[in-house]
Formats: sequence, structure tokens, C-alpha cells
Amino acid sequence: MKYPTAGQPLKFKTVEDLQNKIDSFFKECEEKKIHPTITGLALWLDTSRETLCNYEKKEKYFDAIKRAKLKCEAYLEQHLFGNNVAGTIF
Repeated sequence: MKYPTAGQPLKFKTVEDLQNKIDSFFKECEEKKIHPTITGLALWLDTSRETLCNYEKKEKYFDAIKRAKLKCEAYLEQHLFGNNVAGTIF
């Protein structure tokens, strides 16, 4: 016997829906010259960091979320090496 799973329905029905929203986040960051962050991404998606982690656990969404998080991390890492010498220490 199968039992129904608990929880709310997924906000993003397809990976394409999610990816389009992620792409619009990075485009907005670029246009407004603001730093993309994982928290910023969660807010843009109208969700929480915890929900992003839950999506990342789902096989079909894993790559999209992982790439978005890596893009945020890479951006911040690159800016650590700018004029801020203290950033390179960490």
C-alpha cells in the first residue's frame, strides 16, 4: 500500500520553469550591478534557503540548483581577489 506524501506541492513544476527564474535572477543582478547570493536567489524565487536545499535533493532539480549556487560562490570568490587584500587571506 502506498501512502500519500506530505508537504506542499512543488512551486516549480518543471526544471525549465526553475531555470528560467534562476536565469532572470542573474540577469537582474548583472543589470543592477548587485552581487548574486544564494540568499538573494532564494528571495528572488520567493522561497527560502531551506527550500532551495530541498529542491537540490530532488534528482531532476539538482543540476539547476547546484549550478546556480556555484555561480553565486564563484562570483563572490572572484571579488575576494580584487582590491581587498584581506579577502585573499580567507
